[in-house]
Amino acid sequence: MKHYRFGRMIAFAGAFLVYAGISGGSASAATPVVGADDVPVLAAAVTNAIGGAGLGAAMRFENSPYRGGGTRNDFVPLYVYEGKRVFLEAYRFGLKLDETLQSRFDMFLGYRFEGFPYDRIPASLSGMANRGPGVDLGLHYQYSKPWGTLFGDVLRDVAGGSNGTEFRAGYSYSWELGNLTLRPQFALAARDARLNNYYYGVRPGEATASRPAYNPGSGVNTEFGLSAVYKVSARWKLLGGLSVKRLSLGIRSSSIVEDRPQLAGLLGVAYDFSPDHDAWPDGRPLIVKGSYGKSTNCDFAKVMLLKCFSTTTTDNTRIAALELGRPFIERLNGLPLDFVGYLGLTHHDERGLQSNSEQVNTYMKAYYYGFPWSQHVRTRIGFGAGVSYAQRVPFVEARDQLNRGRSSSKLLNYLDLSADVSIGDLIGIKSMRETYMGMGVSHRSGIFGTSRLLGNMNGGSNYIYSHLEWRM
Repeated sequence: MKHYRFGRMIAFAGAFLVYAGISGGSASAATPVVGADDVPVLAAAVTNAIGGAGLGAAMRFENSPYRGGGTRNDFVPLYVYEGKRVFLEAYRFGLKLDETLQSRFDMFLGYRFEGFPYDRIPASLSGMANRGPGVDLGLHYQYSKPWGTLFGDVLRDVAGGSNGTEFRAGYSYSWELGNLTLRPQFALAARDARLNNYYYGVRPGEATASRPAYNPGSGVNTEFGLSAVYKVSARWKLLGGLSVKRLSLGIRSSSIVEDRPQLAGLLGVAYDFSPDHDAWPDGRPLIVKGSYGKSTNCDFAKVMLLKCFSTTTTDNTRIAALELGRPFIERLNGLPLDFVGYLGLTHHDERGLQSNSEQVNTYMKAYYYGFPWSQHVRTRIGFGAGVSYAQRVPFVEARDQLNRGRSSSKLLNYLDLSADVSIGDLIGIKSMRETYMGMGVSHRSGIFGTSRLLGNMNGGSNYIYSHLEWRM
């Protein structure tokens, strides 16, 4: 599906540009974007610091608007970055066109979760062409005062599915109750006929005796919502949200739609990696990491538990990668624990099984080095999480998914586990103490098929690699 691939590519483009460092620092904190969808709202609340970043995860559920569709559950990875000129809020990436203490004007690309169920098709939709999620190009404006926030959005589908347009306007108010922040909001969404007809209409070729051809036409949806953020500690936050939506009369009159209020909710957790210093201060080192590895049939969990390290496979495919990193947090709370953000380019050598291709990874990685011998030979264990976009689905993923009869995806969750030691400590050269060599495993997966954003892919790939890392 063309618009599925386009949507996941756009979602990754946001993370790619953010971690590439195209935004600079600023002394002022950004105002969180408020919209009709809880996920970007809650993601924006993870960090307000310019140059700050966050990672988290949330479970999202909603009553399907389609007759017989039941309740849909979706795992949503939360990748968050707040820059001076750019922002990333879960599945919404944007540019700040203008920002003051009271107002903000943005342009963004966002993933639209509307569409037919992917896992089980209800009888009401049987025989109909699939309606998939979309990608919206949008403009957002908000104006905040002590009495609340007024906001408005203009959204236009650019993925070629509906080519529809939506106008949103609403009001929200924030209550600070100790560590708890509550934000009730009300929104109206005026949708044009193309958008409604695509998702809730029945084409003449799809009509049956119980499902007549129908076009809902334009209409206005009404939504009430409540989002909550609870600050567990200085960096950990719990996120939640509930909403109820009343679809327009035209949509509710469609034979494939349940005529009832649409309930939705979300529950998640996030960690704020915002640095305690100004973002990218002068002298902050640039980290360079080069690696080379081979595919493995070992599960990621078995590699983590030191139970499997074999790279003997029938395909013998390989990877070579170059990554750039910047420290976000050094010695968290005085502990031997650092956090580093990476952006990397990986080359897939497919050994003639398919065309070679490139892959881009961006992720946050924690390093622990508090071992008893680390004063003599610094030893680090690292674990990273983020997102990965492949130019072409790697051969091992495509092969395994085909054998299982499952779909594949270019955009997937990314995990990186490594262990390394300081070369400078080994050879007694102090100037090389921040130069490391070691081994690791590079992992792409769809989080067990639970995430619509990641193509509902159940599967992935693992590569065991050796690496060399140094600071510039």
